[in-house]
Amino acid sequence: MSAISRIIALSLVLLAAVYVSDAAAQRVAPEGREQVMLSFAPLVKQASPAVVNVFTRKAVQPRGPASPLFNDPFFRRFFGESFDRVQPRERSENSLGSGVIVRPDGLIVTNFHVIEGADTIKVVLSDRREFDARILREDEQTDLAILQLDTDGESLPYVELGDSDQLEVGDLVLAIGNPFGVGQTVTSGIVSGLARTNVGISDFNFFIQTDAAINPGNSGGALLRMDGTLAGINTAIFSRSGGSQGIGFAVPSNMVRTVIAGAASGDALRRAWLGAKAGTVTPDIASAIGLARPEGVILSDIHPEGPALRSGLKSGDIIIAVEGQPVFDEEGLRFRIATGLVGETTRLSVRRPDQLFDVDLILEHPPEIPARNEHQLRGPHPLAGATIANLSPALAAEMGRDHFDTGVVVRDVASRSPAHRLEFRPGDVVVEINDQKIDRVSQLRAAVSEQRPRWQITVRRAGRLFSISITG
Repeated sequence: MSAISRIIALSLVLLAAVYVSDAAAQRVAPEGREQVMLSFAPLVKQASPAVVNVFTRKAVQPRGPASPLFNDPFFRRFFGESFDRVQPRERSENSLGSGVIVRPDGLIVTNFHVIEGADTIKVVLSDRREFDARILREDEQTDLAILQLDTDGESLPYVELGDSDQLEVGDLVLAIGNPFGVGQTVTSGIVSGLARTNVGISDFNFFIQTDAAINPGNSGGALLRMDGTLAGINTAIFSRSGGSQGIGFAVPSNMVRTVIAGAASGDALRRAWLGAKAGTVTPDIASAIGLARPEGVILSDIHPEGPALRSGLKSGDIIIAVEGQPVFDEEGLRFRIATGLVGETTRLSVRRPDQLFDVDLILEHPPEIPARNEHQLRGPHPLAGATIANLSPALAAEMGRDHFDTGVVVRDVASRSPAHRLEFRPGDVVVEINDQKIDRVSQLRAAVSEQRPRWQITVRRAGRLFSISITG
């Protein structure tokens, strides 16, 4: 080896030694986006104060007597009827979940199932401050709830809502919550799936899937992007054991935004609708209509009172995308329409035979046509005690039903009423009474206005028809 070669080699060794020495000495906190990739600590420090514990308490009224013996006729006759009044004491049921502060005035997003039926709700921040919370909005269809804290003018740490449509499979995310009540915990993972619609968690099935560990108690907690914004609200896991198995689901932040907007306005929660039925384009359908591959959703029915008809859409049209976001099934299409703001316009990419074009759809609430005309039935007939109403697209949406459902629906059944004893249920649709077709509340009221020796009532429940016969 020449002298010059030996000098170069020695220089490289010295430079490497200096680099290693400097790297060992410089153990400093990340200062930029690139350095954050080396540690999640700065992001966690920024966001974790806005993730809270949600404690709920509800009174549980026991059913029936304290012991089966109290139902025994011999026991009651021997010891007296006074034992019938002996009941177990009311007990309290406590539960724990998580929530996310999304505004400095103490507005919190959590899951509906976390606060469902709660009599009192207490929120505890990471610095141990405690606040009583009141419910602004409960939305069972999306499994979201909005809470408000009384902060007495004090600003609280919060997390900004991100744009969940900007997420891509493979993006890094953090899940923050309180699993198993052990205290605030942070787990990391990636977005392992988008637009998951066959999950069966809520009516609006459209979820972010992640492999970040989510466990009981994490419900209502934050799923964070690497820019510190909220990607979604952790909602459920797929598990055979009850613990995390790497498949967790979060409600996207864009759906969270619409629920918050409705809660802030104080208006009843009503989402935009398309006014059309849609189905997935299968390989067989794609082949039949000459598509190179399956894509989009195909419209089969157009509602006469819907925005789809007014925008010029027709049965057989295929919607490929909404605002540039592809759709693959009816649940995904419903989500895209429902997250838009009513009164605004959204752009649909539509395919018809031999043409591809855009349609501007004005977002509207489902109409209440016909008017619901809600009425509680009274009198000497089998439906006495039932509260009934005319089904409309608006009422159908409110009840989580198909917008195309029509007829007279049972809204409520009074306890111990004739309708209750005959096991009519909320959600039943009365189809016929004594062979008379029922389409409106007025027709049903007329049909039960006179005493009859025999009643034959046909009801549609969960898509099936059944009849009830009463004589005498």
